[in-house]
Amino acid sequence: MLFRSTQFYNTGRCCPTRAALLTGLYQHQAGIGHMSGDHGHPSYRGFLNDRCITIAEALKPAGYFTVICGKWHVGSRPEQWPLKRGFDRFYGTPQGGGHHYRNLPGRDLVLNDKVISMPQRWYSTTAFTDHAVQFVDEGFRAGKPVFLYLAYTAPHWALHAPDEEIAKFRGRYRKGWQPVREARHQRQLTMGMFPKGTKLSSQDEQMPTWDKVKNQDEMDLRMATHAAMVHLIDRGVGRIVDKLKEHDQLDNTLILFLSDNGASAESGPTGFTGARGGDPQARTGTPNSYNSFGISGANMCNTPFRFYKMYVHEGGIATPLVAHWPKGIPAKLNGSFTSEVGHVIDLLPTCLDLAGLEYPSRHKEKALTPVAGRSFAPALRGKSLGTRELYFEHEGNAAVRQGDWKLVRAHKQPWALYDLAADRTELKDLSSQNTEKVAELKAKWNAWAERVGVQPWPMKRKQ
Repeated sequence: MLFRSTQFYNTGRCCPTRAALLTGLYQHQAGIGHMSGDHGHPSYRGFLNDRCITIAEALKPAGYFTVICGKWHVGSRPEQWPLKRGFDRFYGTPQGGGHHYRNLPGRDLVLNDKVISMPQRWYSTTAFTDHAVQFVDEGFRAGKPVFLYLAYTAPHWALHAPDEEIAKFRGRYRKGWQPVREARHQRQLTMGMFPKGTKLSSQDEQMPTWDKVKNQDEMDLRMATHAAMVHLIDRGVGRIVDKLKEHDQLDNTLILFLSDNGASAESGPTGFTGARGGDPQARTGTPNSYNSFGISGANMCNTPFRFYKMYVHEGGIATPLVAHWPKGIPAKLNGSFTSEVGHVIDLLPTCLDLAGLEYPSRHKEKALTPVAGRSFAPALRGKSLGTRELYFEHEGNAAVRQGDWKLVRAHKQPWALYDLAADRTELKDLSSQNTEKVAELKAKWNAWAERVGVQPWPMKRKQ
């Protein structure tokens, strides 16, 4: 049965989202308040600390065979790699991604706990899927339940995909960004993803209008390449599904599909060309290219929201969660949407709940930080999770959501207040009419920030 959430959240960026997803804690509590650099402060060490456990460690008492393929990015040194944090198998990049045909300098390709050579004709999504299928097969053949964390690096730039896959999407974007956004938004409304009356945010002012774009064919190519990368992820998930069917385990397996942040606008209005040693003359998508689609492509991908990855407005933190679980999701909910509010900190308690396990108070003789999330399992069965209070911070961008109220600010900008039930795309600031609610939520955010160890941005290294 297929079930989709319209109000699920990440932390706004890859590294902190992975920390929160794996541990059930806010990223600062797990030691990754920013990225993988060590700033000396307990909340900003750049690797998972010893006061948290991963989902893999938490599932060990139930006998799970635990697997990760793809991007780790929550501890770069060998003593911080997945096999030291409860995983039985690992194939991927401990330090993050950055290229889909080979490693960038400072990146390793690792099998379990050993650095291995990069094969010829390697492509990240295909390679991660190949090993995920192998590991899942290994676990089931050993008679164990399997937990798989498949962390693709696509569709993060650089834009790379095989020519034959890109060709499937060529020409779909020749009308320009705004017509694509408008068509996508209409489809979202027709599907019931958002309530009727939800307004599409305006095209980002930093984007050129399509008639002013001189390289329209190149921009179509870049967006088609991005679409091909997403298509290959979909195909990879399908191969996992086929393996589950082969072992007669599909009906009894919960599959959760989600993203770690909104689309990336880090590279100017129409993106960069030839970054990180890429050949500026190489065609987008080929191994020697290193290109992106910038604010324009990100604004299209984040339909209908404003803002992007790294921000904590909806365009940065909203995650399209898809759940599939034939034996667990009631038939009456098949194909439906839920507006129950969830967060990646809920994934660990959800896994423990479904495995019949309790979150431990200690691990390896260390007291654990109490879990911050709650089980999302009731929502999968059509039940209410109750009113949530969720908190966000990344690089000084900050937000708190309480029920349908959301107080949010960009770094060094004033707070704005939105009623997400009436204004999911955050277009009407209600702060001046609701000063008491603003004061209440600011106080709550400040208390949370103090509790989890948020530091002022830019972060200064603690001596």
